[in-house]
Amino acid sequence: MNEIFYEVFDTMPRLGPGSAEATKKAFKATGLGSKRIEILDIGCGTGAQTLVLAKMINGKIIATDNYQPFLDTLADQASTENLSDKIICKNMDMAKLEFEENQFDLIWAEGSIYHIGFANGLRKIKSFLKPNGYAAFSDLNWFKRNHPKELAAFFANECPDMVSVEENIKLIADNGYKLIDFFRLDESVFWEPYYTPLEKRLSTMRKKFADNEDALAMFAELQLEIDLYR
Repeated sequence: MNEIFYEVFDTMPRLGPGSAEATKKAFKATGLGSKRIEILDIGCGTGAQTLVLAKMINGKIIATDNYQPFLDTLADQASTENLSDKIICKNMDMAKLEFEENQFDLIWAEGSIYHIGFANGLRKIKSFLKPNGYAAFSDLNWFKRNHPKELAAFFANECPDMVSVEENIKLIADNGYKLIDFFRLDESVFWEPYYTPLEKRLSTMRKKFADNEDALAMFAELQLEIDLYR
């Protein structure tokens, strides 16, 4: 089932909501653009954000993911765009990161930190950051207190650690970080690069795996997320 899950996403333009503009905005907030830096991009997937960052920096990015075909796609694209000298791909579980203390100027987790939890992610990466280093996460948040019951039930399973923006800001401070900036992703970056192509991909996958009940159930869960957002 893992292979089928990954197959859903292997031709997607992005593996989650986001945009080049949002990546650039978050990076510019760090003020690191003119410095020679080393970045750790955890849960990089096929590297849509990695490639954007590589074009903006003087330095290197270690891009990690636990699915080698995604890393292969990133490496191929980096070669095509003449960025191979800036991007090092490593197959690594984000829950088991192994790096030197004080190694990175910036640690990036765009759309991936929910795999280990926001609070846990803050704790796990801290020792890898240089003094006065930066971390940039995008994460799911509740924007309202009274959640529709269908949403509450869905995310209790899919992202049980999800809290409000205010609670995440408190977690940042409680873990010894200073918040520089934060912003909400625009609705368009959910639809155009992610949900719209994902919905088309699911239609194709349902036909391919029409006799596989487990696969169809997984596709239904992915479709439910789209329907709930809609």
